[in-house]
Amino acid sequence: MTAVRSAIMAVELVHWPAEAEHLDKLRAEGTPRLLLVEDDAIPPEVTDCLEDWVRIPAMERDILARTATLTSRAVRGEVSLRPELDSAGILRYRGDWVSLGPVDTAIARALIERFGELVERDDLVARAWPGASDARNNLDVQIMRLRRRLAPLGLRIRTVRSHGYVLGTASQPTFRDRAGRADSVQ
Repeated sequence: MTAVRSAIMAVELVHWPAEAEHLDKLRAEGTPRLLLVEDDAIPPEVTDCLEDWVRIPAMERDILARTATLTSRAVRGEVSLRPELDSAGILRYRGDWVSLGPVDTAIARALIERFGELVERDDLVARAWPGASDARNNLDVQIMRLRRRLAPLGLRIRTVRSHGYVLGTASQPTFRDRAGRADSVQ
């Protein structure tokens, strides 16, 4: 099974029903997953195209074929693992979407470009209000509004105090920057 796990790293193998809680987390994150269903267990209902199951024991080639299919679906973009923002300000994530105004679009674009990473406050201000010298307070208000818009999609903007913001999934653990500082969860 180790060979299978290392062959296709993007797909998580989940033992069902023993790892039911882990499955819930992976579903929330939009991670591709293959359920390894115990012989006497009833498989759960498959919730999206990034999930499949196989009854174990199973042939390694069957597991490899199913993980390859799940990887292909994710790579082809049937369901994006990262948010996408088009030129009209439509932000799409995991099959849902929200329409954003021009300032929110500028901020969201910067956060999406560095999805899961720290984006400095000054970088966001420069994107949203080019040439403005005193827009830091405006940024706080816009981030608050953007958080509300993105929450139903399963996205969360976290604050790294005095530094900036990190866009990630709502289920991701607390972000730590390279210096080891934890975010203030908001």
